[in-house]
This record gives sequence, C-alpha cells and structure tokens, in this order.
Amino acid sequence: MGFLKKLFKNRLFVSRTPKEEAYEEEDWEDTSVRRRDVDVHNTLQRERYVKNCLEQIAEASDEIDKLTGEYNLVTEYLTDMEEIEALPLEERNDLEACASKLVSLEGEKDHYLTRDSEMSDELFEQMSRMEDVAEEGIGKLREAEDYRVLVKKDLNRLEGEKHAYLFRKNELKNVLINTRGMAAICVTALVVCLIMLVILQFLLNMETRMGYILTTAAAAVAITVIYMKYSDAQLELKRVDNTINKLILLQNRVKIRYINNRNLLDYLCLKYGVGSAEELESKWNRYLDEKEERATFNQVKDDFVFYERELMRVLHRYQIKHPELWKHQAEAILDSREMVEIRHALITRRQSLRKQLEYNKTLGENASNEIKDLAHDYPQYAPGIMAKVGEYEKK
Repeated sequence: MGFLKKLFKNRLFVSRTPKEEAYEEEDWEDTSVRRRDVDVHNTLQRERYVKNCLEQIAEASDEIDKLTGEYNLVTEYLTDMEEIEALPLEERNDLEACASKLVSLEGEKDHYLTRDSEMSDELFEQMSRMEDVAEEGIGKLREAEDYRVLVKKDLNRLEGEKHAYLFRKNELKNVLINTRGMAAICVTALVVCLIMLVILQFLLNMETRMGYILTTAAAAVAITVIYMKYSDAQLELKRVDNTINKLILLQNRVKIRYINNRNLLDYLCLKYGVGSAEELESKWNRYLDEKEERATFNQVKDDFVFYERELMRVLHRYQIKHPELWKHQAEAILDSREMVEIRHALITRRQSLRKQLEYNKTLGENASNEIKDLAHDYPQYAPGIMAKVGEYEKK
C-alpha cells in the first residue's frame, strides 16, 4: 500500500520526474552471485556462499510478491479506464454529469481556500458570541455617542451664558462704584455751594434765598437720579448673581450627565471590545459577509461529499474496481487528453514494474541455479548444502 499512497497522494497518477525516468531507463546491474573468488573446499566460505545465494532468492521472492501486487493494481487501473471509456452513451452522460459537478465544486472549494479572509478565526468567534447582542450594542453605542454630543453642546452653551453674566456682573459692579462716586461728588458740591451761599448772605448781605432753592433742588434731582441708578444696578446685580448660581447648578447637573455618559461609553466599548459604534458596525458587517461566505463554503463541502459518494455509487454500478481513486481525478472523465496522459503514465509504470519483476526473477533463478550447480559439481558437499537449504526454508 506504500506504493499506492505515494502514487495517489495528490492525483490519481503523477508524471515521472527526470530522476525516475533516468533510474528506470538505466541498465540493471548484474548482481547475480558468482563462485569466483570462493574457496569451495573451505567450509566457512562455502556456507557463507550458500547463505548469500539463499538470501538473494528470499529477497527476490519478497520483491516479486510486492511488485506483483503493484503490477496487478496498475493493470486494474488500466482496466478501469477501459471500462469507463467503453460505457454506453447514456451511462457515460450520467457519469460525466456527476464528474462535472464534482469538478465545479472542487473549483469553488479551492477558490474559497485561496481567498483573502475578511477576518481572522479569533475575531469571527468573538463576533459569533456577540451575534445576538451586536445590533443592540451598535444602537446603544450610537445613542450614547449622540447623547454625548448633545451634552457637550449644552455644556458649551451654559459656559458661554455664564461668562456673559459674569461680564455683566462686572459691569454692574462698576456702575455701583461710579454712582457712589457721583453721589459723593454731588454731596461735596452741595456742601460747597451752601458754604458759598452762607458767605454771600452773612458777609456780603446778599439775597441768597433763590440760591438755596436752586442748589437744594439741583442736589435733590441729582441725588434722586443717582439713587435710582444705584438701586437699579443693585437689583440687576442680585438677578445676575441668582442667574449665575442657577447656571452653575445646571452646569453641574449637565457635567454629571456627561460623566455618566462617558462611563457608560467606556463600559460599552469594553463590553463589545471596540472603540466606537462605527468600529462595532464595521466588524458586524464584515462578520455577516464572512458568515455568509463560510455558510456557502460549508454547503459546497457538503455538496462535494454528496457528489463524491454519488460518483462512487455510479462507478460501483459499472463494476469499476477502484472507484475511490477517480474522485481525485474527475477531470479525466471529462477530458480525453487527461485520460490519455493517465494511461501513458500507467503503461510506463507497468513497464517499469515488469522490468523489475524480470530482474528479480532472473536474480532468484541464477541464485537457485548456483546452489544446484554447486551441489552437482561437488557431490561430497551436497548433503550439507541441502541441509542448509532446508534450515533456511524453515525460517
């Protein structure tokens, strides 16, 4: 069976290498035993010579047994080819239809095996474990990412409003400072005016009643305007402070939402082994494509096994002795040129086997004749020689 395994490892029949051809074509070296240089009267050399002849006979016999088995196999392969080629047209069409389907499926299978896979087996298994939750995970990640965008927008808007109110607060503080300064100026001016009126009234004996009225009225109007402006600024400052406080509280709540959202995103990314919804969706789409490809390949494998069995069944029906070999060489059933190449290779190998058989047969016959001639030429040693032959046959 070693010959059969070597011969049909990848193809039913393989071409010979140049080395094999040279080996088969070279002349067989004459390795038959000879009595020259043997001292027949020396017991040790004579027994060694007889033993060598017996070993050559045994080795030639074993080799003939092996070669005969292989020779018969090659002959059976040739007979199978003749049986296939001699099939009637209808039966031949059935066989070719089955072989054609097998060849086509083998091409599809080879195409898948040589293609660049969309993903590694490890990633495929990972996505397979997440098959029931992957789409849900994509939705959760996308929702969390969209919410993060909205929260960041809210934070930016609140931060902008807070800065606007802080700017207004600084303006109002400046207004309060300015009104207090204006009030101090008005009071100072009122005091100065009153002092001047007193001087005019008592030192210069001038009529200053109208001056008192005008000064008091002007001071009252100015102080009233300044007070109203100061009061309005104070009220607005309180409102701005309250608004800033509200914005800070609202900003804190939004920050809490942002942190929770970030923690949720970190957890989801860790759970699904990705960095974003886009990455998970990409892996999921690649997984779906790969799953479909693998399902197709599994179907092709199942169909291939089915048509292999179908081909075996058809060949068995037509009394082919070695149908299992043709499932690896279905092309030959469809292509006559392939069949011719196979026949040529088989005939060449059978010739090589025949040559080896003839050589071993000659080798065994020569060794046997040597023993017979030795016993005939030296009858005094014949009993010992025949005894040695008998011992060797019992082994």
